[in-house]
Amino acid sequence: AAFRAQIDALGIDTTLLVDTYDITAGVANAIEVAGPALGAVRIDSGDLGVLARQVRDQLDGLGATATRIVVSGDLDEFAIAALRAEPVDIYGVGTSVVTGSGAPTAGMVYKLVEVDGIPVEKRSSHKESHGGRKEATRLVKASGTIVEEVVHPSGLAPPAPADLVARPLTIPLVRNGEPVADLSLDAARGRVGDGLLSLPWDGLSLSKGDPAVPTRMVAARRGRA
Repeated sequence: AAFRAQIDALGIDTTLLVDTYDITAGVANAIEVAGPALGAVRIDSGDLGVLARQVRDQLDGLGATATRIVVSGDLDEFAIAALRAEPVDIYGVGTSVVTGSGAPTAGMVYKLVEVDGIPVEKRSSHKESHGGRKEATRLVKASGTIVEEVVHPSGLAPPAPADLVARPLTIPLVRNGEPVADLSLDAARGRVGDGLLSLPWDGLSLSKGDPAVPTRMVAARRGRA
């Protein structure tokens, strides 16, 4: 249905994202809906080189020899250089264009987890999500240094160890379209300053490495895919 709606709106020259669930099924569905003249398909996760070869073979086998392959997903000049020998036609670069190469970034993606109080989750390989509304709690030492962050079902924060303090991270920012939090520059500056002081030493490193603050997921209610 999503592919059909996109084709109806943008025509067959559009680019369809095929790795949302199962990439082989995604490519087959894309060509079934758009036909072999589809403009392009996009791969946004996984081993891009291996998947590009797999998708190229599948497209050619379906008669879509002119359909191009777009790859994306935290690409920079080094990742692109490593993919030069692969059957990739277009590279989608976002984060590295905005931030500049080498700058630290936080990878984030929107995932729907609840609809009208009913938990929903994604179960595709390597892209599983946990259904149900959640909150996050930060556990800190008496000195203020962060020890751990816990993601848990809404209203069910686990008890903090006796030697740690629990600080809720999930706060309302907007209600009914109106801001309800202090969004001023001074408030943001103070929040960032406090955050830097609370990081463990590993979190102040300029080099890439493992997360300085571990995140623990507390099991949520099982939802519907």
